Amino acid sequence: MFQTDFGQLRATMVEDQIVGRGVRDPKVLEAMRAVPRETFIPQALQEFAYEDAALAIDEDETLPQPYLVAVMADALSIDEHSKVLEIGTGTGYATAVLSRLAGSVYTVESSGPVATKAAAILHELRYPYVHVVHADANLGLADHAPFDAIFVNPGGAGVTGALQEKLAIGGRLVVSAGA
Repeated sequence: MFQTDFGQLRATMVEDQIVGRGVRDPKVLEAMRAVPRETFIPQALQEFAYEDAALAIDEDETLPQPYLVAVMADALSIDEHSKVLEIGTGTGYATAVLSRLAGSVYTVESSGPVATKAAAILHELRYPYVHVVHADANLGLADHAPFDAIFVNPGGAGVTGALQEKLAIGGRLVVSAGA
């Protein structure tokens, strides 16, 4: 029986899709190499885990394109002291990548079932500095502001105005306008 070597697929993805397109930050590359993307999707879709595309899991969840996560994380210039806000948790894949770079990650998901599922996966993978919150992303978790960086997943571009005031002085906001 053939077993997929996800570790090798992940390493190839990083080299071809991320390094090959110019992302050079060693911390971002290491985070991308470490997070098992296949864990964030149903087993029936795992063979597609390392393709250069976003994957629609269902009507509420999308696994973002690896390159998009890497380039956005790189643009945030976060480190182990950074407090990050993510808008749109989805499956939790980008959350996991961010948590390997930042001191803490607060992630907001508007769907209760999606937030619960992502929180369970992140807990199982032992990402202790991640706080999954089921709430209205438009509010930007004011109780936890200011944030050093804000990562807005696809579909969240309409909330950026409300988020700017949640940034710390010198903070960075990165928004995906596409899928």
